[in-house]
Amino acid sequence: MVKALVVDDARAMVDGICRMLTLLDIQADPAYGSRAAIIYLNGQTPDVVLMDLNMPGLGGMDVISYMTREPHLADVPVIVVTSDDQPETAERVRALGARALLIKPVKFDDLETVLKKIGLI
Repeated sequence: MVKALVVDDARAMVDGICRMLTLLDIQADPAYGSRAAIIYLNGQTPDVVLMDLNMPGLGGMDVISYMTREPHLADVPVIVVTSDDQPETAERVRALGARALLIKPVKFDDLETVLKKIGLI
């Protein structure tokens, strides 16, 4: 079974995306904030990470940068989930290595399409 880590400081967003992933037969593990994500990533390697960008303290880009420096996480695909739909943001996250960008609120069909595109379903 595919395992996903869903990272956002908004509980409702994490819980909603986790429910959608479960409907796609993906095990969805929540991380309510960037620090919780780093703790999780120190002990586990998911098949995909869905990452919010704007969080208090460490932001999503910081966590993505951390992942690229860690050998066991460097190849884990990251899907950025953000309300920031500016072209510059898309360029920055792709430069960091993110495989896709989803704009909030996340629609089930868009999530399914992205996961198919990167070969997880």
